[in-house]
Amino acid sequence: MATASRHELTFTSGGVACAAWHIPATGDALASEAGRPCVVMAHGFGGTRDTGLLPYAEAFATAGIDAFVFDYRGFGASEGRPRQVISYRDQRRDYHAAVDAVRRLPGVDPDRIGLWGTSYSAGHAIVVAAHSPWVSAVVSMTPASDGLAGLGLIASAEGVGHLARLAVLGIADLVGGIRAKGPRMVPIVGRPGSDSMITAPGGEEAYTSMAGPTWRNETAARHALEVGRNRPTIHARKVTCPVLVQVGKADRVVPVKAARTMASKLDNGVVKEYPVDHFDVYDGVWQRRALADQLEFLSRVLR
Repeated sequence: MATASRHELTFTSGGVACAAWHIPATGDALASEAGRPCVVMAHGFGGTRDTGLLPYAEAFATAGIDAFVFDYRGFGASEGRPRQVISYRDQRRDYHAAVDAVRRLPGVDPDRIGLWGTSYSAGHAIVVAAHSPWVSAVVSMTPASDGLAGLGLIASAEGVGHLARLAVLGIADLVGGIRAKGPRMVPIVGRPGSDSMITAPGGEEAYTSMAGPTWRNETAARHALEVGRNRPTIHARKVTCPVLVQVGKADRVVPVKAARTMASKLDNGVVKEYPVDHFDVYDGVWQRRALADQLEFLSRVLR
């Protein structure tokens, strides 16, 4: 069996050069005269393309589906300043720009483009599909589907005081930005009780264990002030293409009920649930189970 190869590419989003890997399919099982299908992939909250995504991308390539794995502006190998600033609006724009770039790739069928997202990007994929005529399928794995519900989950786990501290840090970051200082950083993931964005038990160990060389455990604190406005669930009814929603029934990072609610709004949705926590889908038996369901879904709807 041929081994998937990676081609380093860049594309432009909002005037910024974003880095990507194009991993062409190793066979023509799903090829047509117009080319092969391709899945556009990016990471979740503060993640980079070298952090746990390649096992999925390479499996897609082996199944006959090209993969296009990119870093958001300001993260990983992509350009953009200030660094490490999470903006859900800019990340959605980067997804749209990546779709445009993929549709121009030699060998890719421009009418068979899928989106793949995990956690924060699983929500982005829903929103982008709702507003792009080019998307033919979506995989939304352990989705962050409603920022308001997410804040409620954090408050119930860590207390309102935790949210208040993050808000104060976010305001200080914004004030520093006005004064032309660099972003005030907080950890993306940390232990329960820490002033980190993600504090679910076991999250720090799980995230750092799969971290690639470009990943940094920090982000600008200002995002704490806008996370509640990131609500992919309100866009779900506008999605017309097939969607696979994969829910971790023991998820302690994103609200399970909100993911199910979002999935219920999809006209053409398939829901798979697994007895796992948020990061269990990146390694081991449950990664293989989630991947098998994705391969069945994508091979069917992109054929």
